[in-house]
Amino acid sequence: MRYSPIGKELFIANRKRLVAQLKKGSVAIFNSNDIMPSNADGTLGFKQNSDLFYLTGIEQEESMLVVFPAFPDKKFREVLLLREPNELLEKWEGHKLTKQEAKDISGVETVVWLPDFKKLFHHMMVMGGAEFVYLNTNEHYRSDIVVETRDARFINWCKATYPLHKFERVAPLMSTLRREKQKKEIELLQRACDITELGFRRVLNFTKPGVTEYEIEAEYVHEFIRNGSKGFAYAPIIASGANAIILHYTENSQVCKEGDLILLDVAAEYANYNADLTRTIPVNGKFTKRQKEVYNSVLKIQREAAKMLRPSVVYFDYHKEVEKLMQSELLKLKLIDKTDIRNQKPENPVFKKYFYHGTGHMLGLDVHDVGNMHEKVQVGSVWTIEPGIYIKEEGFGVRLENNYVIEKSRNVDLMKNIPVDVEEIEELMNEQ
Repeated sequence: MRYSPIGKELFIANRKRLVAQLKKGSVAIFNSNDIMPSNADGTLGFKQNSDLFYLTGIEQEESMLVVFPAFPDKKFREVLLLREPNELLEKWEGHKLTKQEAKDISGVETVVWLPDFKKLFHHMMVMGGAEFVYLNTNEHYRSDIVVETRDARFINWCKATYPLHKFERVAPLMSTLRREKQKKEIELLQRACDITELGFRRVLNFTKPGVTEYEIEAEYVHEFIRNGSKGFAYAPIIASGANAIILHYTENSQVCKEGDLILLDVAAEYANYNADLTRTIPVNGKFTKRQKEVYNSVLKIQREAAKMLRPSVVYFDYHKEVEKLMQSELLKLKLIDKTDIRNQKPENPVFKKYFYHGTGHMLGLDVHDVGNMHEKVQVGSVWTIEPGIYIKEEGFGVRLENNYVIEKSRNVDLMKNIPVDVEEIEELMNEQ
């Protein structure tokens, strides 16, 4: 792995917090993600299941975790199952974890090879007193599952093999646990933000009229990887000119032109934890008067929103308040007028012509991290705040985004050192 060892203490603590939420007589099972095929004999890069990583720190494919707190034999109350290394596998794919290495990473004392799973699990289910079986699925509010996952196959097998057990959903428990970040997790998120800052500062020095969006993408990924990141936390959005009107523009193929703005929604991951940064900069290093007006309106909204997103607030109520700020700023920018506001329909407010997405989301092992958006904002959760104004008729858009830890007395901006004020951005872009 490229990152410094996290330490098994985090994963041990995470499992203890899960166990405290399980019903008496419960067994919980977690599967790794699959390695996904591309074409011919190709495969896509492996990304570990976030819940399995959260509980073990294991990044290897074909891995499982079984947690059975009340199993009579203490040795099998936590079991990590791995693909067994062999000489041929090592020649083709490289090193696979030994049992001791897996113990050192995860803190799970009992590590067995995968072929032993069915015999062990059958004993747990029929002799060990298992009554409730917690199975995992992707229940993220934005998920649109189109492939059968390893978890889905396991659910089908488990229900068919043990139809009279009582099956439970573990996803809501994991969502609650993962929402509140532990101290070590905040440190990893901060490192992802710090690497993101290095990339952004590099790009400020590089960007000028005539460069292509993909050249800027290359500058980012170079800086990310050389600092211990695997690369981008998500597909980078490098949108110059009118491309910024497209929220998820990822083609990154156009030439950056004199006088245009470029919207940069680009961030690094570190140790599987993700940053999420957006900045908007002038291609030539100097904002026009109009660009500056719009930019400062977005910045004002972001800073006001950061004061409003506090514990005990429900996200959707907070978002409505941000929309009121947006409407006020759009009036000042003369993008809408009072007649527009009087005539607007509740289901289609006038501001949505220029601001058509949410103000943020939770952040962590997933960029759009798990958590119930209808519950009150929790101390220890991490959120993005990302207002934007997109003006199709003027050919540009502005979005600004920082990442915040919600604490009892204040919000902590993990990106406070990343330039955002107009004057600082212009100064850095024009340094000789």
